[in-house]
Amino acid sequence: MAEEADGHPSGGVGVPGGGAVGGGGGGAVKTRKPDNTAFKQQRLPAWQPILTAGTVLPAFFIIGLIFIPIGIGIFVTSNNIREYEIDYTGTEPSSPCNKCLNVSWDSPCTCTINFTLEHSFESNVFMYYGLSNFYQNHRRYVKSRDDSQLNGDNSSLLNPSKECEPYRTNEDKPIAPCGAIANSMFNDTLELFRIDNDTRTPIPLIKKGIAWWTDKNVKFRNPTGDGNNLTALFQGTTKPVNWPKPVYMLDTEPDNNGFINEDFIVWMRTAALPTFRKLYRLIERKNNFQPTLQAGKYSLDIAYNYPVHSFDGRKRMILSTISWMGGKNPFLGIAYITVGSICFFLGVVLLFIHHKYGNRNTKAVGRYYEG
Repeated sequence: MAEEADGHPSGGVGVPGGGAVGGGGGGAVKTRKPDNTAFKQQRLPAWQPILTAGTVLPAFFIIGLIFIPIGIGIFVTSNNIREYEIDYTGTEPSSPCNKCLNVSWDSPCTCTINFTLEHSFESNVFMYYGLSNFYQNHRRYVKSRDDSQLNGDNSSLLNPSKECEPYRTNEDKPIAPCGAIANSMFNDTLELFRIDNDTRTPIPLIKKGIAWWTDKNVKFRNPTGDGNNLTALFQGTTKPVNWPKPVYMLDTEPDNNGFINEDFIVWMRTAALPTFRKLYRLIERKNNFQPTLQAGKYSLDIAYNYPVHSFDGRKRMILSTISWMGGKNPFLGIAYITVGSICFFLGVVLLFIHHKYGNRNTKAVGRYYEG
């Protein structure tokens, strides 16, 4: 076989990328070399900070001087929020609700707890119910709903999603609303009274305006049809297993009934942690000259319908005011103060080290170059 002067066969030299160099194929030469661009050849302009005492020390002091006042302001604001909490689970034998501890879904119980507010609640008051050891963040629980049904889709009303199993149908009828979230809806009833000279005066509790606007007006809608006759709209469906009444009987007011009932909407927004609170009612301030809730004696009437003892849960009622930063939460202020204090302390330590050893290093470098 004929060979060229360099010792290679005349057919050309093979390359890893495929094809041959010097052959008669005539095809384009393939190569693995990146394109000659600034990005692929890593010639883009770059900036790298040079950390010196003149840049690091001011940064630590500035962060400390900014974060510490912000943290103090947030912490003071949080402490100015009034909050009062009552645990009415009834696990203690002396609790008025102990008789209701083993209540079931179909055997309601009532109890009354008297309490005293030591300080007045000046601004609007928000009443919450709180649950503990209730894992609304469980994957199967979170998925157990049909958003199309909740959005008023008529076909999904009669044929719910299979994600709702085992709360999809009951007695061969589709459940509305279907799923485990709706089936476990909180259904205790809380009423607040002020006691003056053994006279109980009811505190007006507002049940509207507790849900997110987008939930109320976008995500949740009743089935299409005659909006004034919810009984007809939900015909052919049945109530969730644990509910005492169907969804179209949640309220007497048409704009707060069915899927757009605000108590129902609030419950359907699942919590991320096993201990949570959800907004139950609003107590609006009547005038600027009187506090919303004056200091004094009050009583809480509870229709104890929601069983929690079986999973070692607890139930609470919380009265709270709010501020520009929301509800009572001292953690954010403490976090700011902690980070600011650490930065300021590190700045002082590094300044001391630089002052004591920085000049020595500079003189040593100078002597090195002089020598």
